Amino acid sequence: MMRDQTITLVFGFFLLFSSVPASSKAASAPTRVVITFGSFSERESALFVAQDQGFFRKYDLDAKLIHVRSGPVALSALSAGESHFYNGSATGSTLGAIAGGLDAVFIAGLINKLTGAFVVNPVIKTPADLKGKNIGVQSMGGGIWMFTMLAFDHWGLDPKRDNIRFRVIGDEAVIAQALATQVIDGSYLGYTFASILERQGFRVLADLAKLGIPYQGTGIIARRSFVNASPDVAERVLSALVEAIAFILEPNNKAAVMRSLAKGLRLPRVEDAAEGYERAITLYERRIYPNVDGIRNTIRLLATVNEKIRRLKAEDLVDDRFVKKLEQEGRF
Repeated sequence: MMRDQTITLVFGFFLLFSSVPASSKAASAPTRVVITFGSFSERESALFVAQDQGFFRKYDLDAKLIHVRSGPVALSALSAGESHFYNGSATGSTLGAIAGGLDAVFIAGLINKLTGAFVVNPVIKTPADLKGKNIGVQSMGGGIWMFTMLAFDHWGLDPKRDNIRFRVIGDEAVIAQALATQVIDGSYLGYTFASILERQGFRVLADLAKLGIPYQGTGIIARRSFVNASPDVAERVLSALVEAIAFILEPNNKAAVMRSLAKGLRLPRVEDAAEGYERAITLYERRIYPNVDGIRNTIRLLATVNEKIRRLKAEDLVDDRFVKKLEQEGRF
């Protein structure tokens, strides 16, 4: 409760001083935008690098990056106008909010595949051993829950039938600690935290990127009404992120990217970001079109339990005009 109140106060502070113009840039000061993210892993590398390397400033943006407790909190902030962009995935929370009336769309796809690792207690040898176990998530319906459900679907597991219990723990740093202390038996984790636990003897049951599961991973989500009113702001945010991705993919920038990742994830040592960096350069591609097939796959998975989500059409959840414009201009 206290943390949610703090988040609300932070958003309120930013909004008080950060109205976004509807068309042209303000002459006197950079345009202030709030970008939220609920995940806490190397998937946020583009945000961290865009901030640290001044790419937001290059496009006359004063970007405030705010980590929130979960996807639902980020979506609530987006719905209330307390944030302008959400760096998130096609999750049950995202699709449920849209099905419930939120006019949100994916304007870019930064990571267009299912990635990360499923890490378990060493006694667990196969996916079948997950039956009857406690699995950590950040929130029900959020990103980690969605990644887990996609993996379970691939393995033929059904949480209800197989008595798999979800426990809401917190962000990935907290989940990693819960797994290390055996509060839970397993969980999805980004590669950075997964590598730390693997060095402690925990088992990586699967690298989800190798399972070939279609998915819209990390993308930029905004309200359609906002991007229609402020198309230049959307274009500038994506321009900064395109440059950040290019920076990440340039091998000579490894040290700088690792510093940004360690700083963003609050790691005690820059060296702890090594695995995250190695994974990040395989996660990103210069083309940042949203993954319509990945969104469709999520709708398929959730359609059996949510009638409103079943009615959604993946094509309607994408607005790729800004990405098309950037491609036509040779930005990628």
